[in-house]
Amino acid sequence: MNEISINHILFLSTALFFIGLYGLFTRRNMITMLMAVELILNSVNINFVAFNKYLFPERLDGIFFTIFIIAIAAAEAAVAIAIIINLYRSHQSIDVEDATEMKY
Repeated sequence: MNEISINHILFLSTALFFIGLYGLFTRRNMITMLMAVELILNSVNINFVAFNKYLFPERLDGIFFTIFIIAIAAAEAAVAIAIIINLYRSHQSIDVEDATEMKY
């Protein structure tokens, strides 16, 4: 069988990272920005798992870091969605431009 090399995995991870950066810097919608951050975190997770498999297959450090990042991403998504809902209730929009004009 044809095994996937680390170069293929790193190419996929790099592509996901730059797609996430593009989405983060070009979108004004907060939900798409949140999805872009999740793409960046998933590309980091792919890197951790790939380097763990190819460099240190007997250790589980990359897997533990990946599980920790997934937990942090879940908490970050919950807080971000709460902020987005609050912003939508006050401004009837989820654009970043409207968030800078918040009245206190």
